Amino acid sequence: MNSAPWWKEATIYQIYPRSFFDSNGDGEGDLTGITANLDYVKKLGVDAIWLSPFYTSPNKDGGYDVANPRDVDPRFGNLADAKKLIDRAHELGLRVLADIVPNHFSDQHEWFQAALNSPAGSIERSRFHFYDARPDGTPPNNWISLFGGPSWTQVDDGQYYLHLFDSSQPDLNWDNPEVHADFEKTLRFWIELGVDGFRIDVAHGLVKEDVLANHPDPQGLSNALRLDVAMDTEKRNALLLTVPYFDRQGVHEIYRKWRKIFDSYEDREIMAVAEAWVHPPVNATRYVRADELHQVFNFDLLTAEFKADVLFDVIERSIALNATVNALPTWALSNHDSPRVASRIGSEQARALALFVFALPGSTYVFAGQELGLPDGELEDSDRADPTFFRTNGEIKGRDGARVPLPWKGDSTPFGFSTGKPWLPISQDWKPLTVESQELDPKSSLHLYRNALELRTKHLTGKGGITWLESAHHGEKSENLLSYSRGEVTVVLNLADSAAECEISGRALIVSGCVIDSHDGKKVIPARSCAWFVA
Repeated sequence: MNSAPWWKEATIYQIYPRSFFDSNGDGEGDLTGITANLDYVKKLGVDAIWLSPFYTSPNKDGGYDVANPRDVDPRFGNLADAKKLIDRAHELGLRVLADIVPNHFSDQHEWFQAALNSPAGSIERSRFHFYDARPDGTPPNNWISLFGGPSWTQVDDGQYYLHLFDSSQPDLNWDNPEVHADFEKTLRFWIELGVDGFRIDVAHGLVKEDVLANHPDPQGLSNALRLDVAMDTEKRNALLLTVPYFDRQGVHEIYRKWRKIFDSYEDREIMAVAEAWVHPPVNATRYVRADELHQVFNFDLLTAEFKADVLFDVIERSIALNATVNALPTWALSNHDSPRVASRIGSEQARALALFVFALPGSTYVFAGQELGLPDGELEDSDRADPTFFRTNGEIKGRDGARVPLPWKGDSTPFGFSTGKPWLPISQDWKPLTVESQELDPKSSLHLYRNALELRTKHLTGKGGITWLESAHHGEKSENLLSYSRGEVTVVLNLADSAAECEISGRALIVSGCVIDSHDGKKVIPARSCAWFVA
């Protein structure tokens, strides 16, 4: 058995079940559709899949409004389908991570329905954050929901309940032991069904402080916490230092308890990764201390500009900070909550950045469709489903663009995703981006990902840290070139709009752009490209 845990330098493929593959023609992806296409996932060269929520839910927020965390929503199938998916993944050598949502429940969860039918001060209401109105009838404080609008909703008897997201997602009160016990039951339920770990939604948000105090700039704070809202970096960072409901010390006690549960399964390696976007960045390392969680997401590359100095700083800081707690970083270029990387920085740049990141130490997370080079879907406002769009009256378009279903085959939309009408429309322009089309093109994004992940496993996994060979701050000459070595591999990223020469020895393993030319003993790296060389 490999001495390193499986998750240390894994490639984990995120599947948004509603958008992966529809097996029954209702326009929405499902668990059976995922199971039927796990061979495609395996061929990509990943080590594990992470499934976004498929639990019982009214689907007000893409399944992150959970009404029963220990069952499958009928739109996705049933528990038997979940078991078949897990078993098939294991047959293929793929691990399975489930999404767990501990910050809030759906307002349709039996606990919240009981709270609505119980008086103020009751046991039922103590599972959530219910408070009396202020003397003038206004909410307990001025906090703004991350989805827009107030973070409080009033119930019939006059009390208000807290929801940092949509009003259909009441926040749980983690001061209540019942909440702890229920989530421990949920963790064990899915582990015993076969999952290998968890992605923890809003992992930094469970504990709230100063709930009755106003914030000096609630709207600014809400905007600062959204990855899809542009803001000056200094202003954003200053606001993030003032958040009263994220990254409180109490969350770490919760995860120490959870770690004991994971470790109690001595015959298996159960891991968990925290979705915790915190400031200052050093705080993220607290989530991966030896007695807490195994990984924490690094969101910096989801917003980083395609500039050498920016990328150097992000990568160097992430590696250095994680090293202080003997952990490795995680890397992600896209996910279900942020614009797809191809739309954000351009398709050539996205290919180059993926290759640059795949060679780094640590685990990398690939959002389904990223391997196809998919951009964000083009949507009319009438197509949108994200609660953010509605709660901001259309001012913020929301995350639907990143959630458009995958194109599989054929000449016309919806390209084999469904025999029915897909829940979000797929552009006819995506014909060259289908899996079928890219299978036939050796220069496609799909082949680049497959080749890179195979080479990553062969040449880079377990090869230790990196040594920077050239970086943006080494002088004007290299302002558009980043290069590092790791093991026997040298990685060069040319961020310029023109080709660049560099003195690199060895043969080219892979390049994201055109074929590399060599002359005068130098390698020519194409514009907006990344290349790996082996000694």
